[in-house]
Amino acid sequence: MTGFLLRRAGHALTVILLVCTATFMLVHLAPGGPAVLADPKLSVEERTAIEERLGLDRPVLAQYGLWLARVARGDLGRSFLYEVPNLRAIGERLPNTALLAGTSLFLSVLLAVPLGLWSAAHRGGWVDRVVSGAAFVAMAVPTFWLAIGAIFTFAIALPLFPAGGATAAGGSGGVLGRLYHLAMPAVVLAAVTTAELLRYMRSSAQTARQQPFIRVARAKGVRDAAIQWRHVLRTALIPVVTVLGIQIPRLVGGAAITETVFAWPGLGRLGIQAALGRDYPLVMAITLFISAAVVIVNLAIDLAYLWIDPRIRMDQR
Repeated sequence: MTGFLLRRAGHALTVILLVCTATFMLVHLAPGGPAVLADPKLSVEERTAIEERLGLDRPVLAQYGLWLARVARGDLGRSFLYEVPNLRAIGERLPNTALLAGTSLFLSVLLAVPLGLWSAAHRGGWVDRVVSGAAFVAMAVPTFWLAIGAIFTFAIALPLFPAGGATAAGGSGGVLGRLYHLAMPAVVLAAVTTAELLRYMRSSAQTARQQPFIRVARAKGVRDAAIQWRHVLRTALIPVVTVLGIQIPRLVGGAAITETVFAWPGLGRLGIQAALGRDYPLVMAITLFISAAVVIVNLAIDLAYLWIDPRIRMDQR
């Protein structure tokens, strides 16, 4: 077990370093810069002075080396645009993104697991056909289009929910107001994840129901509900957990689009604003933070395998 965790930690550090390196190079190779975006009418001398003050006059590799050195000391730098420490900027937006992504993931699992089990147990029935068709449509529709359609339908044509934001004007409304604003972006973000999880759950449950131990359980007189939730579910969860680990990075990426369309003040929207403003330190800080979060979640998924399937525990000894 210790060797397994050490190997996974080594892989995680390598992935984070590669992602941060690629992001740093891409951001710095993009045309323009903070000085140009701040005021396009600045003279060459004024732009040069700003670049010297921000340390952008040094070679890219030197800037990257300095950034790595600061990260090793626990310093993620200071934002060009907001003029605050990057950790503070991330900390202010992180709760909103965690609320949105966590609610979406909860909705996805809550819907996909029971519907997938039901569809597998009643293959070819009307529920199976409706669920499979809805999942196919949800996977085919882009997230931004679904978000715009939801705003038009439920905020304009049928004014049931607010079109954007996280709170009402003036920040009033409390918990219920926050949930009221959360409803549409959470459902939109959960749509694709629910569809993919449902399809994998249905397929995996169908395979599990054909295994010999299921026939033995039926021969012993075990009730079908017990077979579904004790035997089929646990066997079918292994590939579904794998897909869940893949979906979490997508959930973060989809959150950036959803947050932008719904004006949800989260980390994804902050990252897009930082990229558009060439706020290099903030872009790198968000990239590092999200990469580390995704790697930690995937490590947790690997550990979940050990709990779900005892055979994997034996292989790691």
